[in-house]
Amino acid sequence: MGVSLEDFAPALAGKDVDDVVILGGGLAGLFCALKLAPRPVTVISNAQIGHGASSAWAQGGIAAAVSDHDTYQAHRDDTLMAGAGICEAKIVEQMTREAGDRVRDLLGYGVPFDKDLEGRLQLSREAAHSENRVVRVRGDMAGKAIMDALIEAVRKTPSIRVLEGFIGESLMTEGRYVTGVLARKRGGLERMAFPAKAVVLASGGIGHLFSVTTNPGEANGHGLAMAARAGAVLADAEFVQFHPTALNIGRDPAPLATEALRGDGATLINSAGERFMTKVHELAELAPRDIVARAIHREVTSGRGAFLDCREAIGASFADRFPTVHAACAAAGIDPVTQPIPVAPAEHYHMGGVLTDANGRTSLDGLWAAGEVASTGAHGANRLASNSLLEAVVFAARIAEDIQGLMPTPRSAFWAEHENEPGLPSQRNVQEREAITQLRETMSRNVGVERDADGLRQALADIQAAEAKCSRVSILNMMVAAKIIAASALKRTESRGGHYRSDFPETDPAQQRRSFTTLSEVREIARAAADTVSGA
Repeated sequence: MGVSLEDFAPALAGKDVDDVVILGGGLAGLFCALKLAPRPVTVISNAQIGHGASSAWAQGGIAAAVSDHDTYQAHRDDTLMAGAGICEAKIVEQMTREAGDRVRDLLGYGVPFDKDLEGRLQLSREAAHSENRVVRVRGDMAGKAIMDALIEAVRKTPSIRVLEGFIGESLMTEGRYVTGVLARKRGGLERMAFPAKAVVLASGGIGHLFSVTTNPGEANGHGLAMAARAGAVLADAEFVQFHPTALNIGRDPAPLATEALRGDGATLINSAGERFMTKVHELAELAPRDIVARAIHREVTSGRGAFLDCREAIGASFADRFPTVHAACAAAGIDPVTQPIPVAPAEHYHMGGVLTDANGRTSLDGLWAAGEVASTGAHGANRLASNSLLEAVVFAARIAEDIQGLMPTPRSAFWAEHENEPGLPSQRNVQEREAITQLRETMSRNVGVERDADGLRQALADIQAAEAKCSRVSILNMMVAAKIIAASALKRTESRGGHYRSDFPETDPAQQRRSFTTLSEVREIARAAADTVSGA
């Protein structure tokens, strides 16, 4: 359930209501805030804006049909093909049609996309794209460069107030309306209420619910759980994308070996030096991510291991062309110029989330959602490479336009400087730390690249047991988000896109549709699963 605004009335006495509160300081949140200017906006971020955002870690780039040889229709068709039959076709058409305009917006904010000597955008190709259409920055630094430019723009925009180090815990509601956000200072105990005329959920994904992930620790499903607890409809939660080539060097989060390496000719081999993808798919290393991830998973679990061989395709130019990956390899004592890079699949992106329409509206009045926390229908069962940053900016812009159209033109707002008070010393509970470890291990083991009914029921039972050890709302939100994913995966008795059931390995035409659920249904499924595991 949401939290009533009346519960926090004393704390709000004499305070103005913000026009818009945005929960999340990643690409979707900051882009939306900039598009809303000069409307008063408060951005609430778990970490320093940009630093805890998955957007800043994106290496490949942003997909857009901006060359003379490409069309948005071709981009649309590639996206629909990757989505394995359950994309919302009109949403995909809208997103790909608007891609060029959003890239131009980013150029206007100062993003230094790679260009050739004639000033044209340099474009690369990634898996399942039919054309070179990925706009990059220095090979593998697009996410960081985009975020750096947007952060600078936000800092210079007086109508945007940024509050860093606040963890969103609950949505405040009045009847069927979302009226604000309840947040807690990170490392402290005090809660603060942020009332709003509109709330935009841009809190990111669920990667840190898994023990092996490419995502930062802030990607822990809080926003998904907050919306679910307030009664929002959720969609496609079972579809989780695992990036095939995370560096298998024991780091958490796992560094990413961008798909652009394979786009530039790197191959996948096992410990015997055999190139195994040629036997799996006609596109070999450039097959859809779910197929490549499963092939690597099987090589790793069989004991043969999996390695990304860049020696011939990239060679001595590796450090200049892919500095981020090169630095991660060097830190692990690997020289990718002369040595194959050990890789394994890692949780990378969540196609599911809070159900939204074409303007980012959720099923709850007053609540919009954008970025990875949202399920727009653009990705279907399997996201096409480099469509995530595109989806974030397209729908952030649409949300801003929708909100502007619904509300009277505001007064200009110039927020006073906000000094973040140092947080209280962390008072983490040992049992809760153990519960988080238990949660992440069961998600990677039982809700990972390959799933089956027994494993999913075990995961739900394990999460129920871990949840009983927790008291902090922020950690309970992680448990709720994990249950949503596992329960949705148990419901879909087929394999499609990023969701692979070893007990139902075929795609079932009768299930070629999106899935929808609510927290009440998830709880029923979880209880039944726990009873089955315990033999009750």
